Amino acid sequence: MTTGKMKDWTERYKSKILTAEQAIRKIRRGTRIFLGTGCGVPIHLVHELAKHSDQMADNEIVHLLTLGDTPSADPEFQNQFRHNSFFISDNMRDAVSEGRADYTPIMLSDIPYLFRRKRMPIDVALIQVSPPDEHGYCSLGVSVDITKSGAESADMIIAQVNDRMPLTHGDTFINVRDIDYLVPHNEPLVEFQPEEPSETINLIGSYVARLIENDSTLELGIGALPQAVCTSLMETGVQDIGIHTEMFSDSLIELIESGIVTCKKKTLHPGKVIASFVMGSRRLYDYVDNNPFFEFRPSEYVNDPYIIAKNNKMVAINSALEIDLTGQVCSDSIGPKFYSGIGGQVDFIRGAKRSPGGKAIICMQSTAMDGTVSRIVPRLSEGAGVVTTRGDVDIVVTEFGLASLHGKTIRERVLSLIAIAHPKFRNELLEAAKKMKYVFEDQVPFLSKGTYFAREYETSEVFNGPDGPVRVHFRLIRPDDADRVKELFYDLSEESIFFRFLTPLKSLKRQTLQEFYNVDQDRDISIVAVIYPDKEGEMEKIIGAARYLLDRSKNEAEFALLVHDAYQNRGIGSFMLNHLMRIAKSKGVETFVAYVHPRNYPMIRFLHKTGKILESKLNMADDEYVFRLKL
Repeated sequence: MTTGKMKDWTERYKSKILTAEQAIRKIRRGTRIFLGTGCGVPIHLVHELAKHSDQMADNEIVHLLTLGDTPSADPEFQNQFRHNSFFISDNMRDAVSEGRADYTPIMLSDIPYLFRRKRMPIDVALIQVSPPDEHGYCSLGVSVDITKSGAESADMIIAQVNDRMPLTHGDTFINVRDIDYLVPHNEPLVEFQPEEPSETINLIGSYVARLIENDSTLELGIGALPQAVCTSLMETGVQDIGIHTEMFSDSLIELIESGIVTCKKKTLHPGKVIASFVMGSRRLYDYVDNNPFFEFRPSEYVNDPYIIAKNNKMVAINSALEIDLTGQVCSDSIGPKFYSGIGGQVDFIRGAKRSPGGKAIICMQSTAMDGTVSRIVPRLSEGAGVVTTRGDVDIVVTEFGLASLHGKTIRERVLSLIAIAHPKFRNELLEAAKKMKYVFEDQVPFLSKGTYFAREYETSEVFNGPDGPVRVHFRLIRPDDADRVKELFYDLSEESIFFRFLTPLKSLKRQTLQEFYNVDQDRDISIVAVIYPDKEGEMEKIIGAARYLLDRSKNEAEFALLVHDAYQNRGIGSFMLNHLMRIAKSKGVETFVAYVHPRNYPMIRFLHKTGKILESKLNMADDEYVFRLKL
């Protein structure tokens, strides 16, 4: 704005300018007042509202998420004000739990329609804006979200005009002609500083980062977890990430400046970060100020699942407080006590799942209350609400790994979720699942320590497959692999089955199947070779398995391996054996032993090619060759 084009805006719009006290006096008793969101909350007006509480009675204050001091929520004002929050922030939690304030559970994308269709009529909107430009347009700056619809639906708009409010691009503008009263007051915007990620949160962030591919578009959220995900992305080498998110914080800046977030490959709004509000530091507010890389749009657009789904490879990252064994997600309450809100979780989960190549991820620490309570539970706590249904849930991540649940049976879900629960609760959960008939009564126990997702046992390699090069991932076997191992068995030729089991099996008994993954990692290791078909929607496929069982008295381990017929003679078996050997050698094992049928010529040739044979002899009594290999 230049003085040559117009006089100071206060001169041009002086008929609308009031002091905060004068503006607040315009509010009648018994009216519904909307407050701007997050770090865009008009603090000066909020304090003035409380200061003149003696003029108020039965005024409802509606908002999504407020930060900073909110005196109108104090007990002394409960006859004058009653807050109604769509998302419970720290400064509202006591008021809601004590019954002095209300909570309205609703998906974020739906809130604007409450206002526009007069399901929740707004009498007065208290908002904060940047100074008007030469055309009379003010920017809502860091908080567009539901603030725009709240203001546009209100009978009266009172705007705090703050020089420190950034001008943001996109659908962020409101014209002075639509604002009833302007209150000039410059003050620092509320800043939000998330807690530093703990070691546990960083581990969760690393698992999430591994799920993010090149050209993905991300939804980030609030708190330490998005920060941990961003840090881990810096280490993965992922490229051309896009952003479509309801909000973001300072952690995004580093991804942009490092060249990881470019938004170039987005299928919707390429070259733009799309968001509806930001919460962070002054550095962040300065970064988005008049920066065309960012477009801010209202919640009814940003959070619309159909809009979200237009982004290819959309990855939604959200959190939970508790998940039951069937996959029901509670994220807004602890039992009957409301804690936060639905927010945009369901919007983004449903949008991401309908995105080509999309993923919807729910993250949480495995325990609460200093490790005394499992967040994965047989059934949700009494009074707990379901935010994400078992039909919507996709991927769940804890510090002990990840569980892919979408399209899985209850039995598969139970096994997957117990595998990522804290080790000290796994077998309690298993016993509960058995009582509820979710799993077989003879289901073997889970590991009581450690993780099924140990990275030191994981590796990948590219091999020639039947249809060209294929990347094969090698990892520890898990209890939820049972059905995939069974599929591998029934894909094998009768000859392969006979040579692996030394008997002509026609079916695979559950007991035999469970032996594959019932291992003590201190002594035994079982790994699988997994491929991820390129066809969208196909699940991972196990094409090989290998294991060793240690005899501590001899410090030698019996090993066996199996490769799908279509993938034999491609180097996969040799790679698996060498991988097993590296693991065993790191644990101090000295010798491998294999028992091979005399007619299993491919396996005999394979072992001789290793160059590691110490001894080979034919055991006539058992009709088998015994090979000993030096590690």
